[in-house]
Formats: sequence, C-alpha cells, structure tokens
Amino acid sequence: MNDYERVARIIRYLDAHQHEQPGLEVLAAEIGLSESHFHRLFSRWAGVTPKDFLQCLTAEKARERLLRGESVLDAALGTGLSSPSRLHDLCVTLEAASPGEIKAGGEGWEIVAGFAETPFGLACLAHGPRGLCYLAFVENEDGAPLEAAWPKAQIRWSDASVREIAAQIFQPGQGSALKAFVRATPFQLRVWRALLRIPTGSVVSYGHLAKAIGSPGASRAVGTAVGANPLAYLIPCHRVIRETGVIGQYRWGHERKCALLAREWMT
Repeated sequence: MNDYERVARIIRYLDAHQHEQPGLEVLAAEIGLSESHFHRLFSRWAGVTPKDFLQCLTAEKARERLLRGESVLDAALGTGLSSPSRLHDLCVTLEAASPGEIKAGGEGWEIVAGFAETPFGLACLAHGPRGLCYLAFVENEDGAPLEAAWPKAQIRWSDASVREIAAQIFQPGQGSALKAFVRATPFQLRVWRALLRIPTGSVVSYGHLAKAIGSPGASRAVGTAVGANPLAYLIPCHRVIRETGVIGQYRWGHERKCALLAREWMT
C-alpha cells in the first residue's frame, strides 16, 4: 500500500465516521501505523493535520449555513472549502477537434502515451500533435480506454516520455502553460472552459456552473458534461460540488476528489 492509498483509505473512513470525530489513535490504527508515523505521513501529504482535515470535510456546517439563507457557493466557501492559498497555477489552452477530426479518430496521428505515478495515484497520459489529449487516473496499466478514445491513431507507449508532463502538471508550486486538445460537443466545450476559470482552491455548484455558461436551467446537462471530462485534474471537474454543499461523487473516485480538494484547500 503506497502513501496515496493509505491517505485515500483514511479519507473514506473519515467520510463514513465524521459524526464520531475519530481521534489520531483510531485513524492510525485503521491503516496499521503508529500515531506519530501516521501524523507525519498525513501532514506531509496533505499539508494539514488529520484533525484540521476532518473539520474541512464536515458537511453539516455547510447545511447549517444554507438553512440560514446563504447561497450554496457562499455556504461552501464559508465552511473551509477554499482558502486564499493556491497549490499552483495551470494555464491551459483548450482546443476542440473539428467534426472531421472527430470522425477521423486520430488517423494519421502519432500519440505518445504512458503511465506515471502522481500524488493522487497512477495516471495514464497521452500527448498528440495538438497537445495533451488524454489524462485519466487508473488502477492498473490498461491502455484500452485511450485506444478507444483515439481508435485510428498510432499510439507509441513510453512511460519515460510522459513523466515530465506529469511532473509539470502535478508538481506543487510550479506554474505551467499547457496545450490541450479534446473531442467535444460545443456544449461540453463551454462547460469545460468554464471549469478552467474556477480558481484553484475554490468550488462551485452545478447550478452555479450552469448560470456561468448562460444556461441556468441546464444543471443536469452540465453535470453530464462535467462527468465526460477527458482530462482529469487538468480540467478541474473536481471543483464542482452538489447544491447542498456536499462534495459528491467523482468519475475517478469520491476519495480521490476529496484528496484533490484537500490538497488545494490546505497548501
């Protein structure tokens, strides 16, 4: 079990036992470490103590603010779901494939792809002639989803070739400028570009995001577009939460979403 898996396990435990406010002894025992070892590991990884992290995940505070009449966004921000500090800034230029390029499925392209370890687990990355075209968190080195996304491209697998890109994306404190290329409908592209405008460390609701793209009645369609995001982390769909202020589900796992947000809130 690596450090990410240990922290993810604790996040799942905290989600299930928030009301019990488990102490350091209980949390350390959950992953079989001494209290001091667990405290150092968690604090180093998240940049905050386990106690402070637990307070960040307490959704009851957000619900109390909602009952007092605050907006969903204000309630979320007011309960520790963001901070002025920022992990790092990513400047992403997002281009969409034309209908012809979508139909071609990458024909005539060479895509360089590989797997890299990140602070949030193993990821598969792929880079084509127009920029980064695939980024997904994975449980094992399975390239089938990428091959399905670009079925006619020639894919050259090289882990070494994508490690530098992964470091550029995930390394704390390092600003980056990246070009990304996606297959998208016009509506999906509007949603994904709106996601790129959410500041690091901030969160919005699906309804707020729908209003931001000028479609206030399209929360459900926005949610579908968010879930179809082909570039994990880079297009920050993890910054979208439920209307109630609860963090909610995530394409690549609820505990990973909590981990992504916690790293942004506390760094």
